[in-house]
Amino acid sequence: MKNLIEKINVAYEAFVKDANAQTESGNKAAGARARKVSLEIEKMMKEFRKASIEAAR
Repeated sequence: MKNLIEKINVAYEAFVKDANAQTESGNKAAGARARKVSLEIEKMMKEFRKASIEAAR
């Protein structure tokens, strides 16, 4: 589960970087990257939820 949390943190950092680049300087490519990473984060969060439930049992 620690590995999954590390992956989520790395993806979130990439998301923040690209989202800020889009909003601050209008970088359209960064916006596309941020949207792509947001989908990856969503999948990882679902994995985290399943792992968290299993660990709580």
